[in-house]
Amino acid sequence: MTMPISRRAALAAGAGVAAGLTIPGAAARAGGPPRTGVGFTLNAQTLDGGEQITSLTLHTARLGRIDPGGLTAGTFSVHATATSPIPLAPGELIFSEYDLDRTVTAARLDRRGDIVLELSHAEGQVGGGTLGYIVSRGRNVRLDLVYTITQNSPITVRGGRPVTISRFEQGRLSNPEVDAFSYHRSRSGMKYRLYSPKHHRGRRPLVVWLHGGGEGASLPDGYYDNETTLRANRGALGFATPEGQRIFGGAYVVAPQSTSYWMEDGDRFAPLIREIIGDLVRKRRVDPARISVVGCSNGGYMSMKMTTVYPRLFASSVPICGVVASLQAGAPPLIPDPELARISTPTWLVTSLDDDTVPPQPNTVHAHELIPNSLLTLYDQVVWNGHRFPGHWSWIYVARNDPSIDGTHIWQWMAARRR
Repeated sequence: MTMPISRRAALAAGAGVAAGLTIPGAAARAGGPPRTGVGFTLNAQTLDGGEQITSLTLHTARLGRIDPGGLTAGTFSVHATATSPIPLAPGELIFSEYDLDRTVTAARLDRRGDIVLELSHAEGQVGGGTLGYIVSRGRNVRLDLVYTITQNSPITVRGGRPVTISRFEQGRLSNPEVDAFSYHRSRSGMKYRLYSPKHHRGRRPLVVWLHGGGEGASLPDGYYDNETTLRANRGALGFATPEGQRIFGGAYVVAPQSTSYWMEDGDRFAPLIREIIGDLVRKRRVDPARISVVGCSNGGYMSMKMTTVYPRLFASSVPICGVVASLQAGAPPLIPDPELARISTPTWLVTSLDDDTVPPQPNTVHAHELIPNSLLTLYDQVVWNGHRFPGHWSWIYVARNDPSIDGTHIWQWMAARRR
C-alpha cells in the first residue's frame, strides 16, 4: 500500500470496486440496545478532476422511522481503503491508492427514510477517488474499494427505541451520470458506453467521445473495464447533461474504449471506431448528417485522424490538446502536414498555453494553421470554480461548454453543424 498521493501529480496523458462485501461494524455490547445489519451504497460523482465517493447511503428505512434529530456527523465513522485491481510488482508506483478515515460532514435522512452520510470531497482532495494511475502502464484503473462503517452511538426509531447496527454490508457503486450510459461491445470486440436521449422523436445527433491515453485497456493484465472513460473526467458526461441535451435537441453520446491507446496505431483503430458509428446509425435513431467527434490528448489526435481517414463522415470535430507532432526526436509526425491540410471537416481546436504534456505550438496551434477554416481557443491556464488544474486538462473547458468565439459557444456550434 502506498501513501495517499494524488494522481494529479503524475497523470497527464489522459485524463472504482469491491462490492457485496460484508464489513464488520461496531462490536456487540452485552446488554446494549438491539442490533441489526444493513447494506449500504457508495455514491459517487465525476468531478472535473475525476470520480470521487461523495456520500454513503445506509439502507435503514426497514428499521422503522428514524428520528432525524438524533443524527449527527459523529454518529458514524467511515474508514476507506482503495487498492489496485491489478497485482503490482514490488516498487511499482500507483497514484491515488489510500487507507484512511473519511470525514463525515453530515448525517441526514433521504426521502425513503435511509440514512445518508455526506463525506468531505473536493477537487484535488487526496483520498476518496475511485481511480488509480499505474505509472508503468500509463493507465487509470478502477480501484478496489472497501468502506468500513462504525456506529458510535445508537440511532432512535419510532417509539424511542434505540438501535445499534451490528454489521454493514457494502453494496454497489452508484453514479447516476455514469450509470445512464449502457454497456456494449462491437462485433470487432471494441467496448463502448452509450447514452441514449430520452423523449425525442426522429433521428438525433451523435457525439463520439474519444478518451485520453490513461483510459484505455491494459490487455496484458487482462484489464478492459469499459469504465474509466466516464469516470476519469466529464468529457463524455457533459454532452449527456440536461444542458447538453437541450442544446443538441437530444443527442446520443458514445464513448469507445481503446484496447491500448489511440496513438499506438490510429490506422488500425479508425475502422473499429467507424464500425461502432455505423452500427449506431443502423440500429439507433442516429442522424448520419449530424455526427460530431470530440477527443482529448490521445483522443484529440484520434479525432483529427478520423477526419483524415473519413473526410465525409463528421459534421464537426473538436480536438482538445491533441497530438500531431512526433513523440520522439527525429521521428515522423503522427499526422503529416499534407493530411492536416486536406481536412475538410469543420474543426474547432482547444488547448491551454501552460500544457507541458502536449506543447500547444507544435501540436494544436500547428494543426490550426494547416486545417482550412479551423477555429482555435487558446487558454492561458486551466481553472474552473477557483481550482487550478494541470495545463493539459483543457478538456474541462469543453466539458463545461466554455469555449466561445464571437458569442457562439462550442456546443452550440457543434449542434448547428450538418455534414
